[in-house]
Amino acid sequence: MNDYFQERAEAVAAEVEKAGGKAIAVQADVTSFDAVKAMVAKAEAQFGKVDILVNNAGNAGANPDPDARKPFWETGPEAWNSFIGVNLYGVINCTAAVVPGLIERGAGRIITVISDAGRAGESGLEVYSGAKAGAAGFTRAIARTLGRYNVTANCVAIAATATPAIKARLEANPERTKKMLSNYVIRRPGEPADVANMVLFLASGASSWITGQTYPVNGGFSFAL
Repeated sequence: MNDYFQERAEAVAAEVEKAGGKAIAVQADVTSFDAVKAMVAKAEAQFGKVDILVNNAGNAGANPDPDARKPFWETGPEAWNSFIGVNLYGVINCTAAVVPGLIERGAGRIITVISDAGRAGESGLEVYSGAKAGAAGFTRAIARTLGRYNVTANCVAIAATATPAIKARLEANPERTKKMLSNYVIRRPGEPADVANMVLFLASGASSWITGQTYPVNGGFSFAL
């Protein structure tokens, strides 16, 4: 167990409780189906059921292979699996763990946060791009399968978003950041709230007739038809 990530999760849960909601922090390796099932069981024990799943684990995981950032043809499956395990199998594992309950109740939402790399491709992140595209394809297929049970499944594709780790990198190199943002129609990085607002919409009753879609939240880095 990684104490740093557990502490961050507990801090978020405390914020939710302070705002009047209910929350628990449960740490799990999404690449392990057994760990995911245990996580979902804890959530169900606390809250009775899981109605909404947001697949938001990403990047190369908490403990990436040290070669994960090298050109993929210079590495091999161990490095590739740092991306595939989290971004594709993680989505499949978490979805598989909650689907039986959603089908039984005849309602639910599955929301998967992917990346514009999965839509447009990203040089230097070929395996990551492929894993995110795979997650989007899986989501479209599951949307077709679960629609008859009143369960929707959609993706949110994000570009550079100023999470604490990304924000530190952006501030460390202003010239590089300025060059990067020249590719964006809205010339600022995304904020976590930009992504959260789309997730909130897709989790709400306002989106009940929307499924199998991918929504870019990307400041105009790329456009969708």
